Amino acid sequence: MQVVTSTDIKEYPLRSRGKVRDIYDIDESTLLIVTTDRMSAFDVIMNEPIPYKGVILNQITLFWMDRFAGLVKNHLVERDVDRFPAPLQAYRDMLEGRAVLVRKAKPLPIECIVRGHITGSGWKDYKSSGKVCGYSLPAGLLESAKLEKALFTPSTKAELGEHDENITLAQAETMLGKDLLDKVERLALDIFTQGREYAEGRGIIIADTKFEFGLVDGELILIDEVLTPDSSRFWPAAGYAPGKGQPSFDKQYLRDWLSAQPWDKTPPPPALPADVIAETRKKYLEAYEILTGRTLSL
Repeated sequence: MQVVTSTDIKEYPLRSRGKVRDIYDIDESTLLIVTTDRMSAFDVIMNEPIPYKGVILNQITLFWMDRFAGLVKNHLVERDVDRFPAPLQAYRDMLEGRAVLVRKAKPLPIECIVRGHITGSGWKDYKSSGKVCGYSLPAGLLESAKLEKALFTPSTKAELGEHDENITLAQAETMLGKDLLDKVERLALDIFTQGREYAEGRGIIIADTKFEFGLVDGELILIDEVLTPDSSRFWPAAGYAPGKGQPSFDKQYLRDWLSAQPWDKTPPPPALPADVIAETRKKYLEAYEILTGRTLSL
């Protein structure tokens, strides 16, 4: 197993290279997704990787997809590198733990964001308007407070280097149609609720997250990553106190460090010191071990 910042699998065409994932076309119905150790924050890719972060993210997603298999189908075809096509065996050391074969799906054109606590951009929105993404909330809420009811707040999908933008449910309905949007909203809220309840029993508060869904032969399935430290805010339940920002197991630690630097959040990013890299990796690994009860040999 090796640290992976970029891949070059010559036997198959590269379909896309995102902030974190490299995706290859395997055949007409199958993709290879490789979760690298690239780190992004504020939609900018850092110059330094977080060693084995991609393995941790992939393993967390697999854990949740297994757990939610009875609730929603997902795109997984194979996770065992031994059973990958023969041409990929030459890349075994690079792919092990961080790659999956998945069904090709038509991704929905929206990010499915669920907010269980008022934080981040939602807190800024609330302070200025008393609303979060169009939802009117009671007066007097504190930063990081748990919302009485989790909110489904879709956003656009931005191109690499651009920023997602929040949209209204009416705008999302125009993009998806009412029936599909209703189904997506129910699923996103159900997955979040079940995941949050499980995580809280393990000592982690999932404050918010984003899901991706796609269509395969007209069937809605769960794709991409699920409830990871890259797609969610994870807070330790011990010591949780509304009225301030919370310590976290996710990339918020890195965001906070970057925000304290003389940087305008456009490329190039500042160099990450060794201690910041190590602490970020530690937080991701802690999240995995607490959620799953397992350890990773990295």
